[in-house]
Amino acid sequence: MTGPDRFRFLSIERSVPDSAAWERSDVPKLWLYHLHYFDDLVADGARERRKWHEDLIRRWIAENPPGCSIGWDPYPVSLRIVNWIQWALGGNTLSDEALNSLATQARWLRRRMEIHLLGNHLWANAKALVFAGLFFEGPEADAWLKTGLSTLQAQLDEQILADGGHFERSPMYHAIVLADLIDLIQLAEVFHGVVDRARVQSWRGTARRMLRWMRVMTHPDGGIAFFNDAALDAAPTHAQLSDYADQVGVQDRDSESQELPEIQALPDSGYVRLQRGVATLIADVGAIGPDYQPGHAHADTLSFELSLYGRRVFVNGGTSTYEPGSERLRQRGTASHNTVVINGQDSSEVWSSFRVARRARPLPPCWGIRDGRLFLQGAHDGYSRLTKGLTHTRRWYLSSEHLVVEDDISGPFTTADAMLLLAPEIDAQLEDHGAVLRWDGHEASARVENALMSVTWGTWHPRFGVTLASRRLRIRAQRSQFRTLISWRDRAA
Repeated sequence: MTGPDRFRFLSIERSVPDSAAWERSDVPKLWLYHLHYFDDLVADGARERRKWHEDLIRRWIAENPPGCSIGWDPYPVSLRIVNWIQWALGGNTLSDEALNSLATQARWLRRRMEIHLLGNHLWANAKALVFAGLFFEGPEADAWLKTGLSTLQAQLDEQILADGGHFERSPMYHAIVLADLIDLIQLAEVFHGVVDRARVQSWRGTARRMLRWMRVMTHPDGGIAFFNDAALDAAPTHAQLSDYADQVGVQDRDSESQELPEIQALPDSGYVRLQRGVATLIADVGAIGPDYQPGHAHADTLSFELSLYGRRVFVNGGTSTYEPGSERLRQRGTASHNTVVINGQDSSEVWSSFRVARRARPLPPCWGIRDGRLFLQGAHDGYSRLTKGLTHTRRWYLSSEHLVVEDDISGPFTTADAMLLLAPEIDAQLEDHGAVLRWDGHEASARVENALMSVTWGTWHPRFGVTLASRRLRIRAQRSQFRTLISWRDRAA
């Protein structure tokens, strides 16, 4: 909240002066969802805005009767229940009117759990019922708690993979679910002895695995890698979650201080991190997500991101909007990611805002050390719908001073373009048979074999509501096998 009736969400600030503003047709749905979440009640500096929050709760109750706005959709109801309860547990007082509304919202949610959507939505529904079930007393509250706990357990078993990753393969949603899990662990301590101790211990073990996963998927700058729907500032960072986990006794700080190995694979999620010297590479060699819930998936198979000297250099396009339309499709499309576009098509057929039709199926990846370099190979059959047997295989070789990316297209094709989107701060100029990249006193070069390189413009979307112009290397294959060599050396050396 930036004022008593002003809010800034998704990089956009608006006023909410009257009851009609809670559900304006000209405002994106995601922005309105955030308005109904009440996240500011538990944000930094919330105590300074306590009077605003009290007034806002009264306003919301008066201006949003049950079932009469999108604020009564199950997902915002779930987040609002949790935020109101956390606010109350933090030393604030909910009025009798607010308590009655909170109970009404829990009853409403219990009858409308998003079983049809599953994924992070059903998880949020279950978390809210656990909060309400512990906060209130009586048979009805006991029923909420029982439903919430049983649903949570089933969803933990379903949604958290063996390597610790969330099954939607979005680092952003992984962070959201992990924050939820730590909230639940802390809540169980507040209401000590109500939730079975063995269950809470199981939650702690899962949270530790999820923290490890998130560390692998975090760049040296502290932010998440951009695979599938991902944006900065939409979820806590790894450092923030690690601090939170430390505070509630999920882990000790020593476990986080240990260096990651040069090769860190997350085989169930399909991500691999290679790290040597000043270079950190994170690559996607797995499925786009669960078959029955690909809503947050992008057509980004075999894409990668590369950080050098602690800064992102090659980046996937990110996510700025969930609104239906051409921009949402473009951001989910293959050309917005650092991978190969064949015949101008997407590797997985993304459509609508949260749909995927025929999708890329990964072939088994492999990794290790070859000739002293870190090695990773992946492949997929996403383009076999264009020509039977058409597959894309990619190999990465990483040393302390260069990265080699080899692409192999098996089967007939018309065009194959490898995209390499640069972070906005990176300058790129064509020179000789490649490009020279410069940033912050550092320099790298990119050269190609069996291909032609050009420098074009693309866009990067590091946050919701944000679009930044960025240079992009477009590498057009002249043969079925082509490669890109990226080299760097500190100019001070």
